Amino acid sequence: MKEYATENLRNVALLGHSSTGKTTFAEAMLFASGATSRMGRVEDGTTVSDYDEEEKRRKQSVYVSIIPIEWKDYKINLLDCPGYADFYGEVRSATRVVDLGLIFVDAVNGVEVGTELAMQAVDDAKIPRAVLISRMDRENADFKGVLVQLHEAFHQDIVPLMLPVGAQGHFEGVIDLVSRRFLRGPKGEVCAVPAHLHDEVEAARARLMEAAAEGEDELIEKWFDTGDLTDEEFIRGLRSAIRKRTFVPVFCAAPALGIGIHAMLFSLVNYAPMPFDLGADPDDGQHGTVLFVFKTIADPYVGKVSYFRVIEGPIRGGDVRLVNARTNEEERIGTLFVQRGKEQIPVPVLHVGDIGGLTKITSAQTSDALCDKAHCARLPPIEFPNPLFAVALYPKTKNDAAKLSNALTRLCEEDPSLRHMHDPSTKETLLLGLGQAHIDVAVHHLHNKFGVDVDTALPKVSYRETITRHGQARYRHKKQTGGAGQFAEIEMAVEPTAPGVGYAFEWKVFGGAISSSFQASIEKGIKQVMESGVLAGYPIVDVKCTVLDGKEHPVDSKPIAFEIAARHVFKQAFEQASPVLLEPIYAFTIVVPEANQGDVMAHLKTKRAQIIGMDQRGNKAIIEAHAPLAEMQRYGNDLRGLTQGRGFYTMRFDHYAPVPPNIAQAIIAKHKAEVQAEAEE
Repeated sequence: MKEYATENLRNVALLGHSSTGKTTFAEAMLFASGATSRMGRVEDGTTVSDYDEEEKRRKQSVYVSIIPIEWKDYKINLLDCPGYADFYGEVRSATRVVDLGLIFVDAVNGVEVGTELAMQAVDDAKIPRAVLISRMDRENADFKGVLVQLHEAFHQDIVPLMLPVGAQGHFEGVIDLVSRRFLRGPKGEVCAVPAHLHDEVEAARARLMEAAAEGEDELIEKWFDTGDLTDEEFIRGLRSAIRKRTFVPVFCAAPALGIGIHAMLFSLVNYAPMPFDLGADPDDGQHGTVLFVFKTIADPYVGKVSYFRVIEGPIRGGDVRLVNARTNEEERIGTLFVQRGKEQIPVPVLHVGDIGGLTKITSAQTSDALCDKAHCARLPPIEFPNPLFAVALYPKTKNDAAKLSNALTRLCEEDPSLRHMHDPSTKETLLLGLGQAHIDVAVHHLHNKFGVDVDTALPKVSYRETITRHGQARYRHKKQTGGAGQFAEIEMAVEPTAPGVGYAFEWKVFGGAISSSFQASIEKGIKQVMESGVLAGYPIVDVKCTVLDGKEHPVDSKPIAFEIAARHVFKQAFEQASPVLLEPIYAFTIVVPEANQGDVMAHLKTKRAQIIGMDQRGNKAIIEAHAPLAEMQRYGNDLRGLTQGRGFYTMRFDHYAPVPPNIAQAIIAKHKAEVQAEAEE
């Protein structure tokens, strides 16, 4: 692979809904540029981009894949992103290191939920964007109808840079409005613009030139004065306007047929932004070498693979030393390579803006910066979406159990939109992700990459126990076994503290009835019960314990005796204080099409949800609600069904609240039955 200067690089993320032709587009670009001798097919599992076994099995992209395209004297780094919402974390990684988000929209289906997620991703990343109306060869393809939908979705000027010639089975090619060239068929043969389209082309070109002129003050003045721009001014203004996001440029193609692909090669080179500054902030204001790691992979053969963008450089392979800005660990930079699907192509040097890979950078994680020790840089991390879906993992064998923790750590390093944790209250290991498909892929990788097999289950809800009023009890522990005995007597009061205050303890024993040396043992006994619960086996929170009185024996009173007495007296006082079960309440922000708002709100009422507020954003309704986790663990499936996949939501823990008595009784009864069953075994 040749060496490419910064001005000859283009970094483009392929975004959009599933099955809109992103992977096929990358395949067509490889073929048109001469990198491959034939086009692979997603259906056959033969594409360069979808090389992972999980992607072949599912026949859809699961991970972001890097596809560099060499064309003439330029390199276009395509980052092919998954379209399914469960893999949105991959989209976040890609949009952080590209200079253009190319959003694919199906010529028949128009704007879909994946389109909206892609729009949100480029908006959050603050990068330029464009739209490709894809699959123009499909029956019922409607270029102009999709333009109308795009205008409603973006609420901004939608301006074509290309016009299609024909559609459906008669889709012949595209007209580049800047050059007025008709590029026909899969080879992009340059032909004269059909006579019947001449007026439409000139009108569309004038509209595009006006949009381009708005990219620079000087050009808009000339446009108003003369109504025309030179070709050089046209392209310069177009690039500037795309960079400033003053309008949404639109292309079209039929990737499976290769029609429009040569036009896209020309367009991305000539109109797409060249790499720009991603905001390296060196400590000393000087610039050295800075690499930003946007993705890591645990490869079973070569170890950890780190993919990066060169923020400051260039970077040369060999015995170069860089420092991880997060850990301050020094790393040796060995062979640089450019990834193309699963192929690693060694390169001697990469310039600013280019995307490459390294192996054996042991300390590097996603979002880390590698830099010269004298010029360490600070870069904000990639913001990954919070998990929405959780499963409990149960290792199938003791060997699986021994390897599980390490495997989960490596899995979550590779995909930071996954999280894992151990819930001490339910004693379950939890894996959290963005949806069922996301978790399924992760579980397959535990098996395939790390040799760990697990069963999954719906997680138990992490309830809490507390009290609602004052309670008091007295308990005597006396044990005589022939030798030294045990004796302790404690009188204790309990009362609720404010939510979130937690545990409080007070010693009100006067006159030496109990030696203060036993205070630690009493607290130990209380905390043991607080960890294991009284009602249903869940941790106790927000309780103040006050030791009022008691007795001790000069010989038989020992720390263990007061520890045992404390456990019993605390339980008795707790039961006298109107105990309740608390459940976790989450705050939900639910975004749905306006037409589905009524159905979604009616469904939320069946989930014991409390509507906090509503808002409107374009044709979207935004519902703010509080709801118990017990009712919402699989809400993503419900919402997809209610909105035909067009709704999405975020959630975060908000507070604990009492469980309704009828539900609490069932939970407590189930716990007692389980305890009894264990005792009988």
